Amino acid sequence: MRAHGYHFCVRYVRRDKPHASALSASEAKSLLGNGMGLMLVQYVESETSWNPTSIKGTANGRTAGAEAAKLGVPWGVTLWCDLEGVAPRTASSRVIEYCNNWHIAVARAGYVPGLYVGYRAGLNATQLYRALRFSHYWSAYNLNADQVPAVRGVQMRQAQRKQTDSVPAAGIDFQVDTVRADALGGRPTVLALEGWPELP
Repeated sequence: MRAHGYHFCVRYVRRDKPHASALSASEAKSLLGNGMGLMLVQYVESETSWNPTSIKGTANGRTAGAEAAKLGVPWGVTLWCDLEGVAPRTASSRVIEYCNNWHIAVARAGYVPGLYVGYRAGLNATQLYRALRFSHYWSAYNLNADQVPAVRGVQMRQAQRKQTDSVPAAGIDFQVDTVRADALGGRPTVLALEGWPELP
């Protein structure tokens, strides 16, 4: 991955049940040892239709923080909440409560809460910016400009998968993300070896 020009990855941590594809401590150590930066994201309940609640927000946030700590990820690294696939006609107040409770739980665990905004996030651009505690945003490749957080914008943007992105030796599917400062100068935080991203 490094030889192909990639500098960081975002890997999953569990939400409720363990996942075979979730990040393990040995994989995290290998990624870091090979010069890759690392951030974490929690699995979403469903990419097509799920119902957020304040209770789920607290529970999922606590689990995300606990999983990050179990992996040995130090405080201060960005841990992303995956907000997409919200069931149609869900009240925006429930989405807001879920997100803010998740943020509180992750921040209490010592991590920097970030929000991935995907398809059908259940909130508009103004709500994403003004109603949520988040100050770190990552957008899906298919979001229009009027669907990303107002004023601030995003610090990381996903790109649509292209055949040229693949790394034959890796044997995994992934999408490329680009990091840049948002309109207010904010950036996500990454775990990496000293000297990253200029490591050979």
